[in-house]
Amino acid sequence: MSSNEELVEDANGDSFQKVKQNLKDRSKKVAQTKEMFSKQAVQTKQILSKQAVKIAKQAEEHERFINKVTHLLGVLSFGGFCFLLGARPQDIRYVYCLFYVIFVPLRWIYYRYKKWHYYLLDFCYYANTIFLVHLLLYPTDEKLFMVCFSFAEGPLAWALIVWRCSLVFSSLDKLVSVLIHLLPGLVFFTIRWWDPAAFAAMHPEGTSPRASWPYVEHKSYLWAWLFMVPLVAYTLWQVLYFLIVNVLRRQRLLRDPEVMTSYRELSKKAQKANNVWWRLSGLLGDQNRLFMYILLQAIFTVATMALTVPIFLSYELHAFFQLLKVSASVWNGGSFLLEVMPRQVILKEKKKSEAHPVQTQQDQPSIVAENTTIENHNSTES
Repeated sequence: MSSNEELVEDANGDSFQKVKQNLKDRSKKVAQTKEMFSKQAVQTKQILSKQAVKIAKQAEEHERFINKVTHLLGVLSFGGFCFLLGARPQDIRYVYCLFYVIFVPLRWIYYRYKKWHYYLLDFCYYANTIFLVHLLLYPTDEKLFMVCFSFAEGPLAWALIVWRCSLVFSSLDKLVSVLIHLLPGLVFFTIRWWDPAAFAAMHPEGTSPRASWPYVEHKSYLWAWLFMVPLVAYTLWQVLYFLIVNVLRRQRLLRDPEVMTSYRELSKKAQKANNVWWRLSGLLGDQNRLFMYILLQAIFTVATMALTVPIFLSYELHAFFQLLKVSASVWNGGSFLLEVMPRQVILKEKKKSEAHPVQTQQDQPSIVAENTTIENHNSTES
């Protein structure tokens, strides 16, 4: 019996040693597997990080290339426009019409994608559509010409100065915004003073053509068609805009705060800057800011339309006003390039530097979590 017990004990001892050796081998394999997975995880994250950096650099290079091309084309187009303005001022209206029918539809597509398409209901587009109808369909209608003159050299022209529109050739969006407000005034300036043939063709039916404006002495006629009638047309637009945006599409705007309108953008910027417009719009309380915005816009329109009468009567004043508009746009563009863009670049780099440590910290816990999962899995198997 004792010999049998010794044999059993030897067998049990050998089995225990084998089991122990198997556990050691398995622990080594687990350690090797864990180390391999850890290295693969680190390598994968490094590869993904390098790919992300590479894609970001390619995107920045692509953006810089597009900006350079846009700047080149913008400068060349501006130079060509200035040459045409001096050589053939009578053709400026066709350049404007071509610009409008090409870039406004493209802008609608782009703004639709960005959820900014309600901007195209603003007064400037309403006025530009009337300009297009006048220039292409009724170019000799004297009264419609005066209404268009009031729109172009009134609210649209002063918006360049008051809302600080920037002539930046590397930004197509800013360039189009400036031209929508600037070009109509230049067109009607050339018709009023530099295009005698078109000007002479504007006469009532049954009367002979003339070389000068026949109603300069009739101030009531000028005030009627440069101020009163345009003001009625503006009021019609304001009513339609309010019905469309604040009544018919109200629920759509409430559901999606990312959809932008002029009021939303201006109030957001004014609140952030806490400027005079924000304080004025809050005179009747926060619940009446929209009403105050409409009232302030109406006061701005009335004041700028009233100024079109002396501008219409004086060549020197009108020419100075063209210079003032262009200078303001160029000045604002220089301020944007030298002040705003550097701040944007610094802010962008700061966000990148802040995001990089966060990403590193996120990567480290994920690696630890993967290792812990492997260890738990192995301990369960053991």
